[in-house]
Formats: sequence, structure tokens, C-alpha cells
Amino acid sequence: MQVDFYQLSRDPVDKVLPAIAAKVLATGERLLVVAAEAERREAISQGLWRADPASFLAHAEADESNDALQPILLSEICEPTNQARFVALADGSWREEVLGFDRAFYFFDHLTIDGARQSWRALRGREGVEARFFRQEGGKWLQDA
Repeated sequence: MQVDFYQLSRDPVDKVLPAIAAKVLATGERLLVVAAEAERREAISQGLWRADPASFLAHAEADESNDALQPILLSEICEPTNQARFVALADGSWREEVLGFDRAFYFFDHLTIDGARQSWRALRGREGVEARFFRQEGGKWLQDA
């Protein structure tokens, strides 16, 4: 399983996540987006609407529509009722349940960096987990070695 750590220094998660979500959908996969706060999920939903006017990123809030049909599901809990194998932790909080997915995207900022560091240390030596770290430089994401 792969965990990609994304340190948000320039853009908020609602601006960054749509590009990753589009790439996930392009591979034929589904995505679960987890954030505890309803306001953050709403901002992410708006970001998915505005991502590309020509190609709307179909999504819904969990329990509002038929979850199983949603390619992108926004939820406060880490339960893939849309059968997603990819998960995005969009609030900077680690959840052990992500280790049951094929791939996780863990977004954190300066307010949640301590928890991300702790999670990084815990995952780096764990068997079966590949942890990768990305940072923003200008408008691009660079992977640290």
C-alpha cells in the first residue's frame, strides 16, 4: 500500500485535491475523501465543481445520494461505501483505517504538521507500506527522496 504525504504550503486542499481526484478517476478508480469538518468538505466539493468546467468531477456527500454509485465520495468517516480503493485524508488527521486501501493521499499544512511527522515516522518502517513525501514549490509538486 502506498501513502503519499502532501505538505500544503501554498494552496489549500480544496485547490489541490481536484487535480489528484481527476487522475484517480482517469485510471478507472474511485476516491473517498475524508474530512471531519463539514465546512472543509463543502470547500472541497466547490473545488471539484470548479476544477475544469469542461469535465465536472462527479461527487457527492456520503449518505446524501446513492453512495455506491459515486466516483468521488466526501465523508467524515473512513468507510468506502463507494467501494473506493483510494482515499484522501483532507483534514491533516491520520486514520489507521487507510491502511486497508490501495493508496492514500495525506494532506497536511502548518497547523497539522506535527501529526504528519508522527505518522511519517510510524509508517516509514512498516512492512507493506511505501511512504512518499511531496512538497509544493511554486506551482509544482516535487517528491523528496
